[in-house]
Amino acid sequence: MQLKNTLTRYGALAQLFHWVIVVLIITQFVLALRAEGLSPIKKIGVLGTHKSIGITILVLAVLRLAWRLFNTVPPQPRGIPRWQELSAHISHFLLYALLFITPVLGWLMSSARAFSVSWFGLFTLPDFIEPNKAAFERLRDWHHFMAWTLATIAVIHLAAALKHHFFDRDDVLRRMLPSWLDSRHG
Repeated sequence: MQLKNTLTRYGALAQLFHWVIVVLIITQFVLALRAEGLSPIKKIGVLGTHKSIGITILVLAVLRLAWRLFNTVPPQPRGIPRWQELSAHISHFLLYALLFITPVLGWLMSSARAFSVSWFGLFTLPDFIEPNKAAFERLRDWHHFMAWTLATIAVIHLAAALKHHFFDRDDVLRRMLPSWLDSRHG
């Protein structure tokens, strides 16, 4: 198992960051949607977990970006159209930006509502703004908008990876899969 990236595939650490963040983002949507119809007491518990996972995603995104900056990134396959290459760069930039922006907006939203953010009950993060109902409502709207934007871009990202795999038959998807899933690299 190769820890670092190579010119042909992402290393185990980059893959781990990628897939853990994917699972955590899906979990975030499940928790947020589940919290909608709950009683206030149950909702606080579910949203507490949602906030803890959001902070985890933020920290993992920082670590993932740092890892990416100091590692080789496998190049795009030869011969792909320039617009696809540009689209890939833009979508990756947006995904990273949203992995930072969305949790920070949630953290600010909680501060504005006077609900501190705790990380799984182990420690409490500082509040960055004073309680303010109008700010809470704006931040809530932006947090929701950014979360759904993240989901939309992630689905487009998935569709592009599947297109590369099934139609272009290149290694774009395979290079992010663990080698034990790819019989050619096992």
